[in-house]
Amino acid sequence: MGNLVNFLYTSTDAECMFITFEGIDYSGKSTQANLLVERLKRSGRDVLLLREPGGTPVSEKIRSILLDRQHLDLNPRAELLLFSAARSQLVREVILPALKRRTVVVCDRFFDSTTAYQGYGRGIDLGDIRVMNTMATFGTVPERTFFVDVGLDEVARRRKASGLSADRMESEGREFFERVRNGYLAIAAEEPARIAVIDGSQQVEAIHAAIWSYIERNISQERSV
Repeated sequence: MGNLVNFLYTSTDAECMFITFEGIDYSGKSTQANLLVERLKRSGRDVLLLREPGGTPVSEKIRSILLDRQHLDLNPRAELLLFSAARSQLVREVILPALKRRTVVVCDRFFDSTTAYQGYGRGIDLGDIRVMNTMATFGTVPERTFFVDVGLDEVARRRKASGLSADRMESEGREFFERVRNGYLAIAAEEPARIAVIDGSQQVEAIHAAIWSYIERNISQERSV
């Protein structure tokens, strides 16, 4: 499996890009992931859109446990293990085969969510998080990650406007989400070549234009190699 991963990420074939979107819920990341997928499809590319946790029958069942408010007593390490189990199933069953077929894979959340939420948010040792992330993903790393950053006041406004009830993860308090957001910013600062911080307070169209500008430029550069 390690050889497969190394092959995928040393390839200059733009058709096997692995792109992830990160951010706090109501940041607009899912909207941007969908817009990018539609744009890539219109440009003639084979694209697969996935979400985490989820994307396989096993992973979707784990998702239902993780987001169910009846499980508010779920301890942080159990939460970490469940997210990682769902991710491992998704990577092995769906993501790696898709990349091998030269499909562009766009995933709404990946291991950076675990680092931000269970690491910075819950306080689990970051070294343990890194080991778990590597094991769960078989060493798979996105080529590009877009962190859609929105302030917590705006997140609260959007959540209220949605009229939807909060799931188990969304039910955490402001201090928790402050740690998560700061965690995302710290991760992005450590990996600027992979992670682009996008101002999520802009208009939807402006955010998409910024994201597409990178994707288009990246494809052009790789095809000129």
